[in-house]
This record gives sequence, structure tokens and C-alpha cells, in this order.
Amino acid sequence: MGKKTWITPFKKQCFVTLGVSLNMASHGLVMGFAAILLPQLRRPDSIIPIDDTAGSWIASILGFALVAGNFIVPTIMAKYGRRTANLVSIVPMIVGWFCIITATNITVLLIARFLQGIAMGMSATLGPVLIGEYTSPSNRGAFLTTISLTIATGVLVVHTLGSYLAWQTAALVCAFIVFVDLLIVIYSPESPSWLADQGRYEDSEKVFRWLRGESEDEELRRMIETSIIVRESKADANISQSFTSKIKTQITYINTTVRKKEFYKPIFIMIHIYTLGQWAGANILAAYTLDIFSHVIGSDANISLLVITLDAQRIISNSVAVYVIKKIRRRTMLFITVGLNLFAFIATAGYTYAKGHNMLPYDHPFIGILLIHIHMFTIATGTVPLPFIIAGELFPLEFRSLAGGFSVLFLSSNLFITVKTVPYLFKNFGIHGAYLIYAVVVGYCLVIAWWFLPETKDRTLQEIEDEFRGRPMSPEELKSTQSLTSLKYMNKDRRCSSPVI
Repeated sequence: MGKKTWITPFKKQCFVTLGVSLNMASHGLVMGFAAILLPQLRRPDSIIPIDDTAGSWIASILGFALVAGNFIVPTIMAKYGRRTANLVSIVPMIVGWFCIITATNITVLLIARFLQGIAMGMSATLGPVLIGEYTSPSNRGAFLTTISLTIATGVLVVHTLGSYLAWQTAALVCAFIVFVDLLIVIYSPESPSWLADQGRYEDSEKVFRWLRGESEDEELRRMIETSIIVRESKADANISQSFTSKIKTQITYINTTVRKKEFYKPIFIMIHIYTLGQWAGANILAAYTLDIFSHVIGSDANISLLVITLDAQRIISNSVAVYVIKKIRRRTMLFITVGLNLFAFIATAGYTYAKGHNMLPYDHPFIGILLIHIHMFTIATGTVPLPFIIAGELFPLEFRSLAGGFSVLFLSSNLFITVKTVPYLFKNFGIHGAYLIYAVVVGYCLVIAWWFLPETKDRTLQEIEDEFRGRPMSPEELKSTQSLTSLKYMNKDRRCSSPVI
């Protein structure tokens, strides 16, 4: 692991976070790739001619694949480890890029995008969890914000490549970036939480101290003590259990789990937070950037330059968010940025409607450009980073993989719906009608967050779980309840706490 004192725990946390964040950057590369791929495929000399329907499927098929990735990754995370799951998620991403490079028909492109969607679904669930387990509570928010920063960087990189290179060459560069991430993950350690869950306490302590130093021994002690209790309880519960009693245990586990506040409350909240994040417009702007600029500003402007400028602004805004998120409460930042997002939707809808009906007393391209940049600012500082940050802090330790995968299912569904329906909505309702629909959905989700989302800043994961539960659990309660979850396949993500009945 290295013994040089100049490699501080913070630098080590930066290194392992880079491996996770570069994997998440593939989200930006893949989503942004649609914006450069589709216009080139629409050209008369394209080797793969497409229409609007085929184009919308190429852009949105990721949503279907994300669902598959969501359900695959929890088992890998629990049985083989977080690091292994991270490595596995990179494989279909690389294969997908090479399929795109060699594609000669729409079928191969769809298969490639589907493989990339599987990888995105796996990393969407895994990324926040792994960063949450690797990093210290004091820096966790900033590290989680790097997810959105690298996604934004990925969008900028691929849009810039697409402005100067053919889509096959751009795909080759993207494949190289993913390969670099593979090397970083190979040299990253396993999660100390997972090692403790497997009973490898010496390895867990070694990795924990390598990542965190000597200043967080209390968290290490609680993690190992709780893991010991859990493993003893599981061993006791499995002794002399008949097949019938195991079936009853499974039924009891399911019945009690779904009624636990620390299980269903975070899922309910994150369903709405992920829905908010998708309908706020991040993927729409990434996949249909050229179309949106053409609708709002017109086709006479230098669209390629405007796209690159917008992506650069997104990175700057994300960088600002990394700093601001350490100073401002999660709820405060969510309400401010989403409030501005609603303003951008409504203002853009009003502007484009008035422009289309010759109702503007004065017009200038700068007005449309400003509205789009305001919209992107709200996305980069709020609706993209905050869902990942909140997911990394909100899900209960006991059910994090299961709850995370279930919640990300709604992220996948909403990603597919929003991206697939863009051509239909723009054609039948205009951009003003589509933006008003987006504003209604985002506004509803914001109301739900106002009522149910707790503040998570500067709180340990255990404290957040205890708030959902209503009180902390005693060791006696922890040990007694573990008898209900003794079966192996029911214990996919048990680490630092236990459910309460």
C-alpha cells in the first residue's frame, strides 16, 4: 500500500476516487456521444443512414440497459467486492466503444449502446457507494461532487472531439480514456467495509488506515464490532435450521424489511430525487445539444462553438459546486439550484413561444444563449451532483446495494423516457410545451424533497440511518434481528448496521 509519509490519506482518497469518477465520466462520454453521432449519421454520405425514430433509439436505449446493470451489480458488490464490481462495470464499456468503432449498421450501434448502458447502470449504483466507503465524512461531499464534475468533463471532451473528428475516431479516444480508468481501478484497494463484512478484519483495518490514517479509529472500531456481531448472529441462526424454517425466515425477513423506515423512506426520497435529476434536463442537453440551440437561438449561429462553450461552463460550474457543497447544506443547495432550474425552464418556454409568435418587442441571440447557460448552471451545480451526493449519504448501510439498485431503476426509466420522447415533444408541442412539462415534473419532485429529505451534511452514515429508524440500535437489538437475515442471498450488503423490527 505504500509507506511514504508524503502520500497523505487525502491524496490516497483522491486516487481511489479518481478510479470511480473516471468510470462515472463514461456517463458523460456516452450521453454526449449521441449529440455528435446523430448529426453525422443524418448526412447524405453517412455509411449508416438513420431517421428520427432510429436516432431516438440510439440516444435512449441506454435507459433499458441501465435497468439490467442496476440488477447485476448488487450481487457482484456483495459477493465479490466493490473493487471487483468496479472492474466488471468497465468491461462492457470498453467493448461497447470498440463495437461503435467497427459498426457498419444500426444494429451494431444499438448493441454497443446497450452494452454501455449496462456499464452505466452498474456504475450509477456502485459509484456513490464506493466513494462513500472510501472517503472521510469531512471530505465525502466534495469527493461525491467529483462524479458530476467528471461527467461534465466527459461531455465536453466528446463534444469537442465531435467538432473536429469523425465519430469513429472520437469513439477510439473515448475507449482509451476508459482503459486508463481500468488501470487505476486495478491498483486501487478493496472497500474496508466489504472486507469487514467478509470477516477479513486485519485486511479491513489495514486498508482503512491506509485510506483514512489514524484519526478515524472510532468509525473503524464501530464498523468491525458491528460486523463481528452480525457474523456471529448469522452463524448462530444457520445452526440446525431445517429447509422449512429457512423458508419461514425468508418470508419473515421480507415482511419485516419492507416495513422498516430506514428501508422504505430513503428509497421513496431517492425515487423522486433521481426523477428530478433526469427531468431537470442534463441528459436532454447532452444528447440533443444541437437541436436545443437551433430551437432557442436559430441555425445561423456558430452552434459548434456555442456547444463547446456551454460544456466548458458546465465544468466551471461543477468545479464551483465542489467547493460550495462543503459550505452549504444539502437541502439549501438543492432548493436554490432547482428553483433556478424551474425559472430557466419557464423563462425559456416563454421566450421561445413569444419568439415563435412574433410577440417579442426586442430580440437578440444573447437572450437565448443566456437562458441556456442559466439552465446548464443549475444542472451543473445542483441537479447532476446532488442526486449522487444524496445517494451516497442517504441509503441505509444495511440495505445500500438493494435500495440503491431499486432507486436507480427509476433513474434508468426516467432517462429512457426523457431522451426517447424529446423528438416527439419538440415536434408536437414545441420546445416551449416540452419545457413546461419538464417544469411540472421537477416542481412536484421538489415538493416531495421539501417535506421528506433530511439534512445529511457533515453527518456520519450511521447517524443518518439512525434518524430514519428513529433511534440508534443497541448491540442486543442488532444481534437479535440478524437471525432474520441469516440466509446468504438475503445478506448481500450487510456492513455496519442492522434493521430494526
